[in-house]
Amino acid sequence: MREVVLGTAGHVDHGKTSLVRALTGIDTDRLKEEKARGITIELGFAHLDLPCGHRLGIIDVPGHERFVKNMVAGAAGIDLVAFVIAADEGVMPQTREHFEICKLLGVQQGLVVITKKDMVDAEWLELVQDDVRQFLADSFLEKAPMFAVSATTGEGIEAVRAELDRLVSKSELAEAHGPFRLPVDRIFTMKGFGAVVTGTSISGRIAVGDEVVIYPQELAGKIRGIQVHSNDVEEVEAGHRTAINVQGIDKELIGRGDMLATPGSLHPSYMLDAEFLYLSGNKKPFKNRARVRVHLGTAEVMGRVVLLDDEEALPGSTCNVQLLLEEPVTAWPGDRYVVRSYSPVYTIGGGAVLNGVSLRKRRRFRPENGAAFKIFLEGGQEELAQLHIRESGFAGLTFDELAVRLGLFGKRLKKLLSGPLSARKIMVVESDKQRMVEESVFLSLTDKVVAILTAYHTENPMQSGLAKEELRFQLQRGLDQRLFQVLLNDLVKSGRIVQADAEVRLADHQVSFKEDEESLRRDMEQLYADAGLKPPTLKEVVSRFDSLPQARVREMLALLVRDKSVLKINEDLYFHAATLDALAEQVREFCRGGGELDAQSFKGMTGLTRKFSIPLLEYFDKIKLTIRVGDKRILRERKA
Repeated sequence: MREVVLGTAGHVDHGKTSLVRALTGIDTDRLKEEKARGITIELGFAHLDLPCGHRLGIIDVPGHERFVKNMVAGAAGIDLVAFVIAADEGVMPQTREHFEICKLLGVQQGLVVITKKDMVDAEWLELVQDDVRQFLADSFLEKAPMFAVSATTGEGIEAVRAELDRLVSKSELAEAHGPFRLPVDRIFTMKGFGAVVTGTSISGRIAVGDEVVIYPQELAGKIRGIQVHSNDVEEVEAGHRTAINVQGIDKELIGRGDMLATPGSLHPSYMLDAEFLYLSGNKKPFKNRARVRVHLGTAEVMGRVVLLDDEEALPGSTCNVQLLLEEPVTAWPGDRYVVRSYSPVYTIGGGAVLNGVSLRKRRRFRPENGAAFKIFLEGGQEELAQLHIRESGFAGLTFDELAVRLGLFGKRLKKLLSGPLSARKIMVVESDKQRMVEESVFLSLTDKVVAILTAYHTENPMQSGLAKEELRFQLQRGLDQRLFQVLLNDLVKSGRIVQADAEVRLADHQVSFKEDEESLRRDMEQLYADAGLKPPTLKEVVSRFDSLPQARVREMLALLVRDKSVLKINEDLYFHAATLDALAEQVREFCRGGGELDAQSFKGMTGLTRKFSIPLLEYFDKIKLTIRVGDKRILRERKA
């Protein structure tokens, strides 16, 4: 079983640090200012070896309102809370705020500790305990055990220790699978070792020598050493207070709020889709796009909350929102966050991240938002996978990109995708990166291909098909070539289209002519047949049919070439196919008789000037009838 982490919570000067010291013998206040002022400013860390055989990690958080952001950073990784309330003061402002933060962060277990028992009489203590029970009603601590203790005399400390042993021994916290993640809450250097980061590991495991990345900066490094509670270890798993010596990254480039993680496991994003609970204790409605402080893991980032389905959020309401952040963060679905107001600063809400890599700003009051959030909140993993791929559009997602969005990796993700892939709900369009598009996106593109070709054939009945690149341009600007080819292959396989060379047409398309078009076709073909080896130039052909638009004449000539009735020699010369076939046979017979063809002998054979003879000789080389050797040409078949 992974290590369980206990966090303290409660108002300033209510005895959290004294309680930890009484339980463990460790003073978590390590700063001179903390000693001088008698209050906790930064996070403190301790551990307790329990009779059940497990070691309990302890995070002591500051209680003063000025340091609540440090408290949130510490509470982000805890499994249990020791909710501390002083007997001489009872429930105070930070008692309430810390309690709301624990609920927003999803803490589910804990115990209540009434400290400074020695400073009040029995009657007052009973009143405080009753008040605390009322305060905790209808919460995760409603039925939690409550202990009255004195850190000064030691009264009640053993009972707390025994309860912690019971809670930990019955905990069933499975290892958090997947890549390793550690939200950084402290950074320092050790002489001769370099940068050291500390935090509570929240998923996966990692070992000395492994590659790591600091997100969101995406700085690559390597683990040089690992310590858990000041002891060197070779490997660490989720749930441990951990110090990691990172090689290859300067300390100045790392800050609290960064995430140390397995390479490729996260994607920095300025936008998060989330569920937002606006606390019932707020006195006025929450306005759309209000600027707030977002606490995620150990990070504090400024941003705005966009209410997607509501004009404003009423106290106690839960809304679908998109968080627009001023700095990038990294998150997986299910990560918890806390929102505090910009000024004055106090906790106003929070909830769970539903999508840690939102691809675009969502437009408010759109029905697709409601459909997406319903899947985020209620859908299974297959539905979520399809949603993420669908929202990526024709660009699709690779296997690795989808893994980050789902927080699901390796064999687990492969198993999840096997069903949708076999049912063609997801299509693989790039095998090496396993890039996928969703069925509805793929089908919409195929329907658009058919629509474009239908319109083209209607407008251009004489054309056999549309050029592939023109079709791709009309289909979707920037459409990936590999996806485009998969679309065409699928349509060919289904019998809906035909690919011929660089053209695409509908399978049932036949070139058709009107009466005047058929007449033009006959006249142009006859023109080239009658001209023999001295055809008119393209300019002369256009002039010959000057009663018709030039584009129409050129289009018909292109059609004759495509049908192989007329053969194109160069941009200006075209010959009737039968004429060139006869000339090719004449060249073949001449060369077989032992002759070597040069410009002079070709002129003697045909009577043609250089205007025609040179292009024709080059044409025969091009179609591999002849091959040039010096100034002469011989048959390729003879050379072979």
